[in-house]
Parts: sequence; C-alpha cells; structure tokens
Amino acid sequence: MSSPKHVHHVEPKDPDFEQKVRESFSRQTLMTTIGATMTRVEPGTVEIRMPYDASLTQQNGFIHGGIITSIVDSACGYAAFTLTPPNHDVLAVEFKVNLINPARGEEFVATAHVLKAGKNLSFCEGKVFAISEGHGPKLIAAMLSTIMSRMSD
Repeated sequence: MSSPKHVHHVEPKDPDFEQKVRESFSRQTLMTTIGATMTRVEPGTVEIRMPYDASLTQQNGFIHGGIITSIVDSACGYAAFTLTPPNHDVLAVEFKVNLINPARGEEFVATAHVLKAGKNLSFCEGKVFAISEGHGPKLIAAMLSTIMSRMSD
C-alpha cells in the first residue's frame, strides 16, 4: 500500500488572502512585542519566526512554553485564514500542544498547514523548530488546532 501524498494544493477563496493575512498579523501586538515576523504566506500554509529574547524565558533560560505556543497558535490560525472567504476572520476554538524539547536556540520557526478546511471549522497542524548556528533545525513543539471561521465584525 502506498503512503498518502502530502496535503494537496488548495485554491484560496479570497484572491487577496496574502494581504488580508499580513494586515491582520500586523495588528497582533503580542507578535510585535515578542519580535515575531511572518515570513511565509501561501494558501493553507504560514511561517512565523521569532528570535531568542532573554526577556521571554522561564526559570531555566528556555523560551517560555506560553510564548512558543503563541507563535504556533498564530501560525495555525493564519494558515486557516488564508483559505477563508472575503469578509471572514478566524478564531482558535481548541488546540493541543506538545512541548517536545526545551526551547533553546537563536531563532524559532513556527510552520503550520491546514489539514482540512471546512466551511465552519478548519483543522491545522503546526510545528516549531529551534535554529542554532552549527545545528540543524530541532523540533521543539507540535500543535493540532481547530479554527473557527466567522463573518467579520
């Protein structure tokens, strides 16, 4: 039996999806506060990067799990947002995150993609990798997220 292929390319319902996503991200003051930037926006896929910042650590000097969760939650939400129709926005309604390795590195990269885009609910998967000079990316967190689409206010 052959293994299933990766998620196929999906067509966005909003031709201006990238501008919509980037404009919304620019209004997330938490992402600005932690120095996170959106580095990739494609239909069903988003990448967010954040540099190490000692002011965001827990007691052992690792980036706090809440901060790591924040960047991958945003990546999942925005991955789902790329596939919503015009005049819609998204809200996370549930997620599970596994913190797999301590968050130590020079930079953290959260990537997320849509597993299934439904009319009301989308299901996304996100991963966070730590990047350090001289080392390959190290998986530090994984998320499964349920995202609700709703008409914009």
